[in-house]
Amino acid sequence: MEPSAEVQAFRALLTPQGAALLARIPPYDSAKPLAAAAQLRREGVDPDLAAAALTQARLRARARTKLGAAADRMWFSADGLEQATRPAVAAGHARRFATVDPQRLVDLCCGIGGDLVALAGAAAAALGVDRDPLTVEVAVANAAAAGVGDRVEVRREDVTATDLAGVDAAFVDPARRSSTGRALDPRSWSPPFPFVLELAGRVPATGAKLAPGVPHGVLPLDAEAEWVSDGGDVVECALWCGPLATAGVRRRATLLPSGATLTGDGTRTGTVGAVGRYLLEPDGAVIRAGLVAEAADLVEGRLLDPTIAYLTCDRRPETPFGTAYEVTDVLPFGLKRLRTYLRDRGVGRLTVKKRGTAVQPETLRKQLRLHGDSEATIVLTRIAGQQSVLVVEPLDR
Repeated sequence: MEPSAEVQAFRALLTPQGAALLARIPPYDSAKPLAAAAQLRREGVDPDLAAAALTQARLRARARTKLGAAADRMWFSADGLEQATRPAVAAGHARRFATVDPQRLVDLCCGIGGDLVALAGAAAAALGVDRDPLTVEVAVANAAAAGVGDRVEVRREDVTATDLAGVDAAFVDPARRSSTGRALDPRSWSPPFPFVLELAGRVPATGAKLAPGVPHGVLPLDAEAEWVSDGGDVVECALWCGPLATAGVRRRATLLPSGATLTGDGTRTGTVGAVGRYLLEPDGAVIRAGLVAEAADLVEGRLLDPTIAYLTCDRRPETPFGTAYEVTDVLPFGLKRLRTYLRDRGVGRLTVKKRGTAVQPETLRKQLRLHGDSEATIVLTRIAGQQSVLVVEPLDR
């Protein structure tokens, strides 16, 4: 079958002529999106090649926020960038697989190869599989750019039909989006979640990248589920099966870039008590993993409400697993009361944090109609079932 125009244009970028063109395109400027295109037209550059080069420059510029300096050495497709794994997260996947020293590892739904490149460093040989023609081309190019092209093979095929003979470790990243948006039901992922469980039955050393919001109830009891946050953003739930799982650990929260990790079984509820001097907002990975009670233990803390993931304690909390504040006041929630309180203190800039309330911060700020030179932070939440306001000050770390 003749490659699509999109694939042919991408291949042209990999030629010396394409590389030279890409190297001389000025840095992407979102304020002047047409200037570079017009210049290339005046120079007589092939339109398809010019479009591919400009697209690549734009995608690399976008990728720097997510992937850092590595973006300038990588190749992208638009969809591939959206799904690309952050380097620190991919490195964590590779470290996990390195513990079983696989000879042949397969990365199913490999995308543009972010994980595949990292996993190639943990195995003697790696196979990537994806069904999209352009994605496969980009993955091959990224493996070559990373210097692991000699140990990586990439195939275009249906991952559910991939021959796993000789494979002793597997990683799978099901697509969780459809033409209508994000797919919340694991059975509607591609491949569906039951395939992940079947894969683990065929290749015991199986890891999977799942959505952070995956329901706990669908996760197998004999596997380890690890929620990962990077810079405060919860980016995935990694499922580790067979020898990849840590003995005795069902739930884990890992925070990047520090690497701090917290474990438990995810079943504890924690105790509830009165507001103390300090408030701790657990990291999103801790909350998703159901390890708020374990985080409370670390700071001798308690919950403000049995259904809300805010912790309070009497001693300054020294922990990487949350953001700490000092509580300076506690008020019952009421618009007039809060407006008077803040105006009396000359607050004109207000940071609003919330959990367990339908109040929208932007709407609240407009309703408060504040003026002044001071700034404040408030937390809208429930305390023992009652809508309340905590006035807090962030603690310096």
